[in-house]
Amino acid sequence: MLIRMSYLFIGKMTDEHIIEAVGMTKVVIRDGEVVEVGEPMVHSCPLAKRFGVPVDPITKESVQKNIEFRIRKFGMCTKNREVLDKESFVLFGASELMSTGLRTGNLDAAVICADGAGTVIVRTPELVQGLGGRMSGLVSTTSYSDVVKRIEEAGGIVIDKKTANLDVLAGLARANAEGWTRTAVTVAGFQHELAEEIRTKYPEALIIAVHTSGVQNAENARRLVAASDLVFACASQYVRAAVSKALVQGGVGVPVYAMSRAGKRMIMDRLIETDQQILVKNTRLPVEDMGKQPEPLV
Repeated sequence: MLIRMSYLFIGKMTDEHIIEAVGMTKVVIRDGEVVEVGEPMVHSCPLAKRFGVPVDPITKESVQKNIEFRIRKFGMCTKNREVLDKESFVLFGASELMSTGLRTGNLDAAVICADGAGTVIVRTPELVQGLGGRMSGLVSTTSYSDVVKRIEEAGGIVIDKKTANLDVLAGLARANAEGWTRTAVTVAGFQHELAEEIRTKYPEALIIAVHTSGVQNAENARRLVAASDLVFACASQYVRAAVSKALVQGGVGVPVYAMSRAGKRMIMDRLIETDQQILVKNTRLPVEDMGKQPEPLV
């Protein structure tokens, strides 16, 4: 049985970060160095082919080179982490959609997980893109006072400056206390129960399911999809089979599905904002291109 992003930690080191990178690959970073790379579960991804340092095919070596590039480029998982960015990497990425929502005013805030800080409330597109647009699936991280300071200077709120815990419920509670009820929040694919809890406690929240390759069965996929507004398929065969009632699909290779009107509005606003040429037509969903999706689906 595959357990995604649920590793057991005993006596976590003071400077350690664990991420789930492209290909469902576990990567451990300590003191700014990649010290462990697991075996990829997915061997090809259309999105990974477009990275600044392409990962094609997905191997331990190519994943390590990509992560080392990110460490050098913007200080990922180090105290030198840059936190602001204006560049959009993909049309329908989670950070890009949240950035658009903040620009249009359809979102009050977003609760995301950031390396070097943990759970963060952000209210500006540049901070969403700077933190979320360049980070893979974050499993655990270490707090750096320098990174926390940069985030706060950019208007962000760090929920736990000491431990950098990943606790989106605490982030939503703080956002709600501030009066920000239209808040986007990202949950990992295996967290269907968390998505359901958020939907119950914070009905106005916009739930975005990301890193869904680790969804382990059809029932978990059904529950995740039912609770979420936007769902990324990644390499999950179960998620792709559970989204037949989606209102809109964005992209084909690594698509995002709008499961609610709020999610649909996010995608539509993104289409309005972009200058790219777009084809819009009605069809049955999901639409797949076997030559342009991750391989293998898991």
